[in-house]
Amino acid sequence: MTTWTMSGSGRPSTAGVPAGETAAQLVHRRLRDDIVSMRRRPGDVIFEKEIALEAHVSRTPVREALLRLADEKLIEIVPKSGTMVSRIPAEILPEIIVARAALEAVTVRAAAKTAKGSDVAGLRAIMERQREALATGDIDGFHAADELMHRAIAEAGRLPGLWAMIVQIKVQLDRYRRLTLPQPHRMEHALAEHEAIVEAIAGRDDAAAAAAMHRHLDGLRISLAPIRELNPDYFSGDVSAVYDRWAVETA
Repeated sequence: MTTWTMSGSGRPSTAGVPAGETAAQLVHRRLRDDIVSMRRRPGDVIFEKEIALEAHVSRTPVREALLRLADEKLIEIVPKSGTMVSRIPAEILPEIIVARAALEAVTVRAAAKTAKGSDVAGLRAIMERQREALATGDIDGFHAADELMHRAIAEAGRLPGLWAMIVQIKVQLDRYRRLTLPQPHRMEHALAEHEAIVEAIAGRDDAAAAAAMHRHLDGLRISLAPIRELNPDYFSGDVSAVYDRWAVETA
C-alpha cells in the first residue's frame, strides 16, 4: 500500500508533487497507482476514513478522489455496502491490446526512421535497468523500466503525444500485465522482445521494428485466458466470445 509522505505541518508533503496539485489530486494519484500496480487488488475494500487518516486530509478530498476513480472504472462504490477495487474487465482487454498495438506500430516505425544515436543509447540503458531488475527479481523495477522503454520509443519517434494517448487507454491492461510478470520466464521473454525492438530501431528497419513490437504486445493477448484462469477472482466478464469474434475478423 501507499506510504503517505507528510510534511512537518501534518499535510501531504509536496516533495515530488507537481506544483498546484490539490489534496484530492494527490489522493487520487496515490490510490490509482496502488490499484494499477496491484498493490490494492480487485475486491479489496477501501475505507474512506482510513485513507483520510493516513493522508492527513479531510474526508472531502478523499471522496472526490474516489468519485474520479469510480469514473475510471477502477473502483466500485456500492451504496450501503462500501467501496472496493473493481475487477479487471477481461472482455475489453483484447480490444485495448489491438488499439495499443496499432498506436505503438506507428511510434516504433517513426523511431526506426528518426531516432538519433543518443536515443538508441538511451533505449539500451533502459534495457540494462531491466536486466538488473530481472537479476534481483524486482518486478516493480522491471515494470517501471518497461513503461520507460515504451515511452522512450515514442519520444525517439518524436511522437510523445501518441504515448500520452496510449497511457490513457491502457489502465486496465496495466493491471492485467502486472499479473503476467511473476509467471515463469515472462520477464526474460519481455527483455528479449525489447532487445529485438531496439536492435531493429538501431538498424533503421521500420518493418522489423513494427513486427517485433507486434510480437511483444501479442503475447499479452495469448496469455490472457490462462492468466484469467489462474486468477479468476480478479477478473469480470468472459473473454471466450471476444476471442471467437476476433478469430473470425482476423481470419
